[in-house]
Amino acid sequence: MMFPLKRLLIGRPLKSTELGEQKLNKTKALAILSSDALSSVAYGPEQILIVLITISAAAFWYSIPIAIGVLILLTALILSYRQIIFAYPHGGGAYVVSKNNLGVNSGLIAGGSLLVDYILTVAVSVSAGTDAITSAFPALHSHNVMIAIIFVIFLTILNLRGVTESASILAYPVYLFVLALFILIGVGLWNIATGTVPPELHTPIGTPVAGISLFLLLKAFASGSSALTGVEAISNAIPNFKDPAPKNAAKTLTFMGGLLAILLSGIVFLSYYYGVVPSVEVTVVSQIAEETFGRNFMYFFIQGTTALILILAANTGYTAFPLLAVNLAKDKFIPRMFTIRGDRLGYSNGIIFLAISSIFLIIIFKGQTEHLIPLYAVGVFIPFTLSQTGMVVKWVREKPKGWVGKLIINALGAIICLVVTLMFFITKFTQVWSVLIFVPVIMFVFQRIKNHYEAVGDQLRITEDNHAVPIEGNVIIVPVAGITRVVENSLNYAKSLNANQIIAVYISFERDEEKKFEEKWNKWQPDIRLVTLHSQYRSIIQPLTKFVDIVQHKASEANYGVTVVIPQFLPKKGWQNILHNQSSLLIRAFLLYRRDVMITTVPFHLKK
Repeated sequence: MMFPLKRLLIGRPLKSTELGEQKLNKTKALAILSSDALSSVAYGPEQILIVLITISAAAFWYSIPIAIGVLILLTALILSYRQIIFAYPHGGGAYVVSKNNLGVNSGLIAGGSLLVDYILTVAVSVSAGTDAITSAFPALHSHNVMIAIIFVIFLTILNLRGVTESASILAYPVYLFVLALFILIGVGLWNIATGTVPPELHTPIGTPVAGISLFLLLKAFASGSSALTGVEAISNAIPNFKDPAPKNAAKTLTFMGGLLAILLSGIVFLSYYYGVVPSVEVTVVSQIAEETFGRNFMYFFIQGTTALILILAANTGYTAFPLLAVNLAKDKFIPRMFTIRGDRLGYSNGIIFLAISSIFLIIIFKGQTEHLIPLYAVGVFIPFTLSQTGMVVKWVREKPKGWVGKLIINALGAIICLVVTLMFFITKFTQVWSVLIFVPVIMFVFQRIKNHYEAVGDQLRITEDNHAVPIEGNVIIVPVAGITRVVENSLNYAKSLNANQIIAVYISFERDEEKKFEEKWNKWQPDIRLVTLHSQYRSIIQPLTKFVDIVQHKASEANYGVTVVIPQFLPKKGWQNILHNQSSLLIRAFLLYRRDVMITTVPFHLKK
């Protein structure tokens, strides 16, 4: 049943030779890799206003210069990540840049932060999209968590079907969102130009506001910079582009930066001019759309596409997380299972892990976006800062042609990103303090995994000094529970191995059973030695493992190997297994980790 369901949901397996067909052109790549950055237009301006409203609505005019500062940072990031794309064309982004230029620990901080950030990308995006839906339909507000989880499951299935298939579907909502916002901004600006919007809704730019401070402005700037999350995703996903991949990735990044700048500027200006006040129940974009169009088709079109882009922004995480995980796994910092491609040539283990983790976060935070955004933003600005700093070190060390200009761009980006990061810690410490715990924990886990892989490699590597000693003989132990065809089948197999000795082991719970069984055995298999062990506490495992240890110790002195042949019968129907005690599985599980003991299971299939 599971196999047909898997084929229905995911599709037929793809051949490895079809990998080239899974590469993205610029149009599709923009849709799935820019959706996170573009979607942040829906909540980035709102974050600025939430800070400014603590003074008064009169302070909203400061959102204009703050937005200009965010655009300067955006420009620095776009120019910087273009340089990263060409300097590191195989992907990896901030992780690779930081590791190569600042050291392994810096790389692990960047990589670990981004892994967590992509999990947060899914949780934040889906939660924000759900908020947009419940803004239009307040009756659904109490079902936020369940709606968000359903969307995560949908996106997971879509991404398991492959990169190109998910991109083909997701491109339409993304471009519809861009179209909707262009219409909203265009009509809004027209209404302003024609005097339809009353000028008294907002305070004039430059109006003195009591209580405003540089600290508050920096706090608002840091909050507004959350609109830049996702900018780095393209540099991580270069391998997903069609050739020439670096050029296509760089063009896509530039186009995304231009779109983000236009949409962000438009929404910030409209929210200022309309005098929109942030609300828990209704988003800023929803209020602008309602003021511009009223509650008609265009309003619901904008709300619908906004909800879609916010939800589908999670797809940036689905695209970038598995590729970043591959880079970390290749360096042996996370399990190698993340390097394995699934049936549809995507890194399905990374996709599934991402989905489970994000659902966990949605449940823990109850789908409340405002609690996730600060943690989400600081998680991406740490890698921003490290990658910019790493590129500064690279230019100073290598000094290629035109390196001074590149150095200035990266140094400016590094300074601004550092300021934003510090402001998040200073102003939102109660919401982002967990970063100070999970980053060291992740680094510790990374190093333990790395140490394990290195230890395994050292022990498995063949050298002149560690050749395996040839085994000169073999002792076979066969645990038996009775005189049956299953046991007979296992004994015949054991005899075929030409062992030096075969020992059948019977564990009894009653003394009378031992004598009766020994008599039956001697008549049935007189050539096979039988050892009976009495278990006072009715345990099979304890006496058997103790006996195996004794035999193994004596056998090692003669350079003999010890093999435990385990009889096991398999019912015809899978559900029938629960009707049996599965002693063979328990024995195998306990003996599997015994040193220098080989384990062989001899199955006997029942036919009815």
